[in-house]
Formats: sequence, C-alpha cells, structure tokens
Amino acid sequence: MAQAVVHFEIIGNDPVRLRSYYSDLFGWEFDTSGPVSAAVSQPGNYGFVEPNTTSDGVGIPGGVGGGTGYDSHVIFYVGVPDVEAALQKAESLGGTRRMGPDQTLGRPLVIGHFTDPEGHLIGLASTA
Repeated sequence: MAQAVVHFEIIGNDPVRLRSYYSDLFGWEFDTSGPVSAAVSQPGNYGFVEPNTTSDGVGIPGGVGGGTGYDSHVIFYVGVPDVEAALQKAESLGGTRRMGPDQTLGRPLVIGHFTDPEGHLIGLASTA
C-alpha cells in the first residue's frame, strides 16, 4: 500500500510575518498553542493549520513556523509506520538523512527529514 502525504510545513526566519501572509492570502487560521519539535521551529512560534482548508472539507493539515536561525523551506511529510526504517531505506536508495528520528515532546509523533538524490527535502512522520 502506498504511503500518503499527511502534513506540510512552511518554515522561515519570520514565522509571524509568514502566518500573516498566508492568512491574508488563503484565509488560513493558525493555532500556536501546540508543541512542536525544536528541530522544526522555535517553541510557541509554530502555527498549525487545520486540515479542512476548503468548504468541502478537502485539505492536508500543515503548519507555518521557524524563527531566527531556521533554514527557510517548504516541506511535505509522508506518513510511514517506522521513521527510522524509512530513513534507512531512503539512504539505501541514494537519499541523505538530514534529521531524525525526533520525537515531539508531549505528542506521540516521530518525524525525520531526508533529501532525495536531487536534493529535495522530504519529511517522514509516524505516531509513536
């Protein structure tokens, strides 16, 4: 069975400005109260977007965060049963591990990042 895209992120140096931009552009509403891995964003500076982004309920959950010192990028996460196993497989196929596995404090979520053979950053996510 193929793995689905389960989350997206937009990370930058000024997440407050980015959230304002995407709120004005797309009408997104953000919740900054949830915990997130410090490897992804400054604590309290990550805004989750609910998955129902259209009137017909279609959408993928995501978030906008980061902060000073975080590399700006856009990434999507693929849901996998085991982040470590998926990172090892990505490496065996020519990818490069960039982060993880990393567990988010207070949440049953494990994440990892890798780049594909052409350097595209891809995320992996699993519930622990």
